[in-house]
Amino acid sequence: MAEAESLETASEHERILREIESTDSACIGPTLRSVYDGEEHWRFMEKLEARIRNHDREIEKMCNFHFQGFVDSITELLKVRGEAQKLKIQVTDTNNQLQESGKELLTEMEELRKCRSQQRNIAATVDQLTLCLPVLEMYSKLREQLKTKRHYPALKTMEHMEHTFLPRVNPYRFCTIMVEDIPRLREEIKEVSMSDLKDFLESIRKHSDKIGETAMKQAHQQRNLDNIVSQQHKIGTGKKVKKDGGISFDAEVDNTSPMSEQDSGILDVEDEDDEEEVLSAQDLVDFSPVYRCLHIYTALGAQDTFENYYRKQRKKQARLVLQPPSNMHETLDGYRRYFNQIVGFFVVEDHILHTTQRLVNRAYIDQLWELAVSKTMSALRTHSSYCSDPNLVLDLKNLLVLFADTLQGYGFPVNQYFDMLLEIRDQYGEILLKKWSGVFRYILDLDNYSAIPVSSEEEYMRVMGQFPFHDPELENSFPKKFPFSEFVPKVYTQIKEFIYACLKFSEDLHLSSTEVDDMIRKSTNLLLTRTLSNCLQNVIKKQHVGLTELVQIIINTTHLERSCKFLEEFITNITNVPPETIHATKLYGTATFKDCRHAAEEEIYTKLNQKIDQFLQLADYDWMRAEHNGHASDYLVDLIAFLRSTFAVFTHLPGKVAQTACMSACKHLSTSLLQLLLDTEVKQITMGALKQFNMDIEECEHFARSGPVPGFQGDTLQLAFIDLRQLLDLFIQWDWSTYLADYGQPNCKYLRVNPTTALILLDKMKDTSRKNNVFAQFRKNERDKQKLIDTVAKQLRSLIHSMSHHH
Repeated sequence: MAEAESLETASEHERILREIESTDSACIGPTLRSVYDGEEHWRFMEKLEARIRNHDREIEKMCNFHFQGFVDSITELLKVRGEAQKLKIQVTDTNNQLQESGKELLTEMEELRKCRSQQRNIAATVDQLTLCLPVLEMYSKLREQLKTKRHYPALKTMEHMEHTFLPRVNPYRFCTIMVEDIPRLREEIKEVSMSDLKDFLESIRKHSDKIGETAMKQAHQQRNLDNIVSQQHKIGTGKKVKKDGGISFDAEVDNTSPMSEQDSGILDVEDEDDEEEVLSAQDLVDFSPVYRCLHIYTALGAQDTFENYYRKQRKKQARLVLQPPSNMHETLDGYRRYFNQIVGFFVVEDHILHTTQRLVNRAYIDQLWELAVSKTMSALRTHSSYCSDPNLVLDLKNLLVLFADTLQGYGFPVNQYFDMLLEIRDQYGEILLKKWSGVFRYILDLDNYSAIPVSSEEEYMRVMGQFPFHDPELENSFPKKFPFSEFVPKVYTQIKEFIYACLKFSEDLHLSSTEVDDMIRKSTNLLLTRTLSNCLQNVIKKQHVGLTELVQIIINTTHLERSCKFLEEFITNITNVPPETIHATKLYGTATFKDCRHAAEEEIYTKLNQKIDQFLQLADYDWMRAEHNGHASDYLVDLIAFLRSTFAVFTHLPGKVAQTACMSACKHLSTSLLQLLLDTEVKQITMGALKQFNMDIEECEHFARSGPVPGFQGDTLQLAFIDLRQLLDLFIQWDWSTYLADYGQPNCKYLRVNPTTALILLDKMKDTSRKNNVFAQFRKNERDKQKLIDTVAKQLRSLIHSMSHHH
């Protein structure tokens, strides 16, 4: 066992020795470690020693074999060593010489190295400065731009720095500061630009009035220019405009005209120098804050925020602008400021629409415009309803037309405003009617209701210039009188002034001639049929207006009625619409004046009857008198004299009016006298009183026969007293047999005597016969008469009874 192990160890050691001999010395460590890891390294040492000895013997053998060559080599080496020593000395000397010579070169080389290092540093510095200087220059430029408030270029500069220059530069400290500073500067620019925008919005809110005034002046001047060009074109084409005889549209009118005050004007442009240049909205407003702010917010990517803010603020301003002042209706300036502000607002928005993209759009403008139309029309309806001055309404119309024309020039639809003007036209017509009602009342109250006297041709021509009247008899000699009173030419003139006032309102409403003509005719019809008619009717119904005044009113209305055809021609001349046009409205003046004349005629009849009643109140009959006094009663004589003088005034009246008045007066007189006779308070009537009453009736009949008014045929006027005549003849002649025998026959003598009337009067006479003669029963004649009265009364009652049953 022990031997086997020794053999194994010996073979291992042998392997190790071979490895040592064949292995590089650098890798021998692991091999030797394996020796020491074992327990018998002393055996290895012995083997190693034995191996070394073997090698030494081999070396010695080899050396002995080559020794002579070795000696020769040594000898050669010794020789070489001597030469080498000499060479060394020479090299050393040469080196010392070279070192001595190279010291100066080394110094220069060191300096050259340092210079080249500095050169490299300088080049690097220059390169860095070349990159940094544009950044610094741009930053300086940015600061200058911010200082001069050129914010949009500043933003562009920042953007250029941020994306182009700063990335090229190493992160120096100043670059870091710049990079950190840029967002703050952007916010600062954003705030400053928004502040500028707020100032701009506040400025245009304050100056909207001036902007609108300027825009409306421009529209006014353009319209005047268009009118001049249009007139020149008409003149060039030979078109002639008809004019009313001697009266132009701009002619001055009498001070009694409600429209005689000078128009206040719309924009007072007449008072300014025509050559003065009217500034545009762009000249009055600096829009650069809006553009700058828009560009800045767009550059910052916040355009939507800016747009929303701008629109929101402008909508607020629109609501403020569209809110009218509470006292706007008091003066034209109130309306003018209101319209100027609205025009100014939309002129600014229109300019913004056409000079920016997306800030405002057409839908936004249309929405604001719809709001404006709704608010302004509501305000106009409210405030114009308070207005009672036609001049102010006319000026308001002119202002509203200019307002609409101005905004139409900027592309806004204004049809609703012209529809609104038609509403205001109706209101204007009502105000005119009200004012002319006062004018007519004033004219009628001041009139003396007597024919106009003229003592010279100048006075004659003055009247002729006011009223179309022609009578060859009046042209011969002076002094003379027109048949009508002063109110005829004055009323006629005022009707024409009213037509002019209506025409003024229709100007610039873009209406056709036919529409203008129709409007004027309808308004004139209202003036005639309502206003003038009411004024005349009121005058006619006044208590203090006498018969003479009523007669003059009838004459005046007759002449006014004849003048209606001249009014038709007048309207035709100023509207150029022939009256035969199929849709032309006809004037109702003829009917109006006829109605007034008929009312005056009825009032004459009423006044005459009232006067007759006043005279009859003076009647003082002694119904118990025994005999008549031989002549008519004094009151009746005075009444007949009054009637004669009154009917003498009626000579200028149309024949039928005078005849009707006379017949009406006689009938009323006859009826009233019969009522006196049948009055229930008169209990007794003597034959003497009846004969006195008969004399009064004869006086009335004499008056009727005398022909107080020409034109009656035969005894037509006497027929007014036929009832009384037959009744009195029956009683005075005591012709009862004839009456009772012929009653009911068409040709009987007492056809007009009513049995009831006869019975009432008979009863009054029967009572007289009984009570006034106590001895009448002892006188045969009286007794017979009383019996006859009783018999007649009985027959009359029977006749009345049979008539009632028959009916």
